[in-house]
Amino acid sequence: MTEGNNSNGWGAGLTRIIAGHVCLHAAMAGGRMAAPLLALGQGYSNAAAGVLVALFAFTQIFLSIPAGRYADRHGLKRPLAFCIASVVVGVGLAAIFPVYPVLCVTALMTGGAIGSATIALQRHAGRMAQTTTQVRQVFSWLSIAPAVSNFVGPVAAGFMIDHSGYRAAFALLASLPLVAWVLIRKAREIPNESPPPGERQAAWDLLREPKMRRLLMMNWFMSASWDLHSFMVPVLGHERGLNASTIGTILGAFATAAAAVRVVMPAVASRLREWVMVTGAIAIAGTAFFIYPFSRSPLEMGMCSALLGVALGVVQPMIMSMLHQITPGHRHGEALAVRMVMINVSSVSMPLIFGATSAVIGASGLFWLMGVVIGSGSLLGFGLPRDEGGPGSG
Repeated sequence: MTEGNNSNGWGAGLTRIIAGHVCLHAAMAGGRMAAPLLALGQGYSNAAAGVLVALFAFTQIFLSIPAGRYADRHGLKRPLAFCIASVVVGVGLAAIFPVYPVLCVTALMTGGAIGSATIALQRHAGRMAQTTTQVRQVFSWLSIAPAVSNFVGPVAAGFMIDHSGYRAAFALLASLPLVAWVLIRKAREIPNESPPPGERQAAWDLLREPKMRRLLMMNWFMSASWDLHSFMVPVLGHERGLNASTIGTILGAFATAAAAVRVVMPAVASRLREWVMVTGAIAIAGTAFFIYPFSRSPLEMGMCSALLGVALGVVQPMIMSMLHQITPGHRHGEALAVRMVMINVSSVSMPLIFGATSAVIGASGLFWLMGVVIGSGSLLGFGLPRDEGGPGSG
């Protein structure tokens, strides 16, 4: 009997997965703050600090597909054990040798391992669910973990840096994956589905399915919207003479709204239809971007930010639920990996594109342009699957 076969086991198992995910992701979130701060304190340039941040995402682009296939073959614990060992070693090296070249190694090892672990955790959590409603609930709850860890990791690292120094901070972060292993090691493996005899397909062959292409395009609209908001709101605020705390508050309204809506979603999961939620949320995001430049006061900008947070907070759990339902059971890991590759490529490339474009047409012009593009892209949602098939139906 797996954890998904009874409600108590399902709930307890999901709680362990979420708590473990928080600990794992917090190790990267704290390191992503501490590493560039240490580099700057040692006299390195802003560009060098930026390289460190980029390296956390760089290896995920190349490791996600192999990690997804490995998870499809071996389940949860074996991939997770390798990932946890990599994070402990990577962050531990920074505690022992807190110098820039080692920090680069730490970023590469930690980013790649956390990305691979996330795929294994998401795949396992989705397979725990027995009904479509449970799939929605699983991914709604699981999507809260990164938001929590993005608070826990930097706050814990910052406290340790101020009171005990960088070595102690990295040592604390290196211990978090071990806590994750204690939480998750008792999880029951769910039997893997075997591929059809003779099937040998590349991961990118999943894109031959029209529904998959539409779904991943909608996912890109979400990712690009997220990147645009976090990158361009400071630029727009600077153009308007807003101080740093005000800009931070506007961005905080986005994060708070995104987390809040994900807390509510599991309670109303049975009433949700994924394609409606995704289509409507992307349309709202496009509208919000279009009206953003017309919001002159910080309060009005904060309201737009919160609206975007609600819209984009809805999208990820719904996309994850649909991805799980339309992908064959033996390829769930690969599908999650393809999604992660696209997100990381977007996160690396889109800020560069946004910066170059805004230099030509200004911050307001970029918001208007992206509002039209994203709003029009929401029409893709009408081609998304509308059936209520069970988990893993392909």
